[in-house]
Amino acid sequence: MSQAVELTSIPSVLDFKAVDSEQWLHMYAQMVKIRVFEEHVNDLYTSAKMPGLAHLYIGEEAVAVGVCEALRKDDYITSTHRGHGHCLAKGAKLDGMFAELLGKAAGYCRGKGGSMHIADQETGNLGANAIVGGSAGIATGAGMSIKMRGSDQVAVCFFGEGALGQGLLYEVMNMAQLWKFPIIYVCENNLYNEYTHHSESTAGSMKARAEAFGMYTEEIDGQDVRLVYLTTLRLVERARRGEGPAFLLCHTYRYHGHHVGDINRAYYRSKEEEQFWQTQRDPLKILGTWLVEEGFSDNRVLEQIEREAQTEAETAVQFALNAPYPDPAEVSLHVYV
Repeated sequence: MSQAVELTSIPSVLDFKAVDSEQWLHMYAQMVKIRVFEEHVNDLYTSAKMPGLAHLYIGEEAVAVGVCEALRKDDYITSTHRGHGHCLAKGAKLDGMFAELLGKAAGYCRGKGGSMHIADQETGNLGANAIVGGSAGIATGAGMSIKMRGSDQVAVCFFGEGALGQGLLYEVMNMAQLWKFPIIYVCENNLYNEYTHHSESTAGSMKARAEAFGMYTEEIDGQDVRLVYLTTLRLVERARRGEGPAFLLCHTYRYHGHHVGDINRAYYRSKEEEQFWQTQRDPLKILGTWLVEEGFSDNRVLEQIEREAQTEAETAVQFALNAPYPDPAEVSLHVYV
């Protein structure tokens, strides 16, 4: 199995320098924030302070940040079981996120959603979903709502390559293409459906599956936030003009296991593969190195960003640990049945 990702449709000319350096630094800070958050989530789990499991987004930060940076606050996203990065990139705060994971009343869903069902209506996050591909219908419904209301909003549906085996995704993509909904289907190909390499579970070309509907598609390196951002920006502008949906295939990699308890991964992937992605394809290093080499920043600024993220996360963790649990009387509040 090759460690390198062969990309067939990377745009040949992208002017990264056309974007203001402060915006690139903001994206760097957002990626650092997600990584630090997830590192603390892992610590909370291993120290038995967090109930249940979590699926860490470490290694995939460039996809969430690059996509969400191209969106407005009133645009919608739906997320996945590996959704902390999406929620934070769309504007969620660390304290509310940690509180939700710990089942506290100060959480975004008052402690009821937990790691896999966080939603934040204020920032347009319609929610994560523990069912693989489960949010595709919700996101497409949001796109339908936008079209019916005549708004210029856009909906984004994040999902992993494992969702390409779910029939719901194809049903809603067919509908979106027929009716020209303003939705972008973002496939995060991190190579593994839980513990199975995609080559053993996904036949044919991932990109061709969307192309079969006549849908506009792009395939990119999901480890480069610059590429993700500029590509998404183009797809968002296209959707706002009423030109219909798009499929964005981002090649990425999760550094940790399928979930926090997946520690011994030797039976399905090698240490050499993990080391390659962590040392050669790290999204923070790719952007950070470029910022320094191009004179947009220096190592001291990047280190300060990292220190500030650590401080913010530590403060947020303490807030969540000290926050009260919801009153038991709330058990039937905010539920449909």
